[in-house]
Amino acid sequence: MSTEAAAQKRPVELEASWLKLLREEFDSDYMRQLRVFLREEKQSGRQVYPPGSDMFNALNSTPFDDVKIVILGQDPYHGEGQAHGLCFSVKPGVPVPPSLRNIYRELETDMGFDPPGHGFLQAWAQQGVLLLNSVLTVRANQAGSHQGKGWERFTDRIVALLSQHKEALVFLLWGSYAQKKGAIVDRNRHLVLQSVHPSPLSAGRGFFGNRHFSQANTYLQSHGKPAVNWQLPP
Repeated sequence: MSTEAAAQKRPVELEASWLKLLREEFDSDYMRQLRVFLREEKQSGRQVYPPGSDMFNALNSTPFDDVKIVILGQDPYHGEGQAHGLCFSVKPGVPVPPSLRNIYRELETDMGFDPPGHGFLQAWAQQGVLLLNSVLTVRANQAGSHQGKGWERFTDRIVALLSQHKEALVFLLWGSYAQKKGAIVDRNRHLVLQSVHPSPLSAGRGFFGNRHFSQANTYLQSHGKPAVNWQLPP
């Protein structure tokens, strides 16, 4: 059995603080229907990314109480070996995707960031940066194939919980999709920073020069929270 196939068979686990907050969601009809859909996908022989053990990696890596910054993505990467449950991030050894290269470029200008030779963002997640995709699974090589199946409602609930029960978070909303999803965030309680998406198709129209990373750290420190060390290990 391949490593990927073995990972698909491991049971899904969720970090305790998120499980407590989201238990009612897992018991809801829409999540039952989503589980049936995912089971049918696998039973039909379709490859689903990321593997089940990484499906909730964003929540497992960043407990609710630790969240300081939220970055909203859309879909997991749909190429083999790329997605591991953190938006924009890829596993070690996988080429850095174009949008992440542009994120690195803005970090270099804004923070003196030294781009590493990888796209593995786990170090950010462990500092309180919730790297949350709107949709948590995708069919191999078919972008958007799991949209409209229930994940968006589940992740909307996550955003709402953060907005309602946390104070002084930073939401980084890049592109119209993330901005629509983040429209429910209470701007009186949190800092919301918006720009175009870092995709090569749009980054030159306002992502470069947005200085979101330094602004986020300034805001956190002004509210007594430690800044994020954006520099990634080599």
